[in-house]
Amino acid sequence: MILIMGTVRIPEDKYEQGLPAMKKMISATLKEDGCIRYGFARDILDPGLIHISEAWRDSDAVKAHGKSAHMAEWRAAAGDLGLSDRDLKLHQADEGLPI
Repeated sequence: MILIMGTVRIPEDKYEQGLPAMKKMISATLKEDGCIRYGFARDILDPGLIHISEAWRDSDAVKAHGKSAHMAEWRAAAGDLGLSDRDLKLHQADEGLPI
């Protein structure tokens, strides 16, 4: 399994404007073959910080995601919204254990 975890910044005054693009990105990505989990979460203490959490079956699924039409749309929208400070890391993991 591939995990992608990290953060991006969006100007607080652009957050509401960006919600439709974020929702569209999440909905489309969750339908992709190989997507196990995909989500964005606004930080409670730092409202301009968005946490991104992804889980993928394998690296081929991640590569296909990067080439998807909705990813291209998201990149364009992110630029218009002033997204910055992208800090995402890819991790290889097993299925994990419940705690």
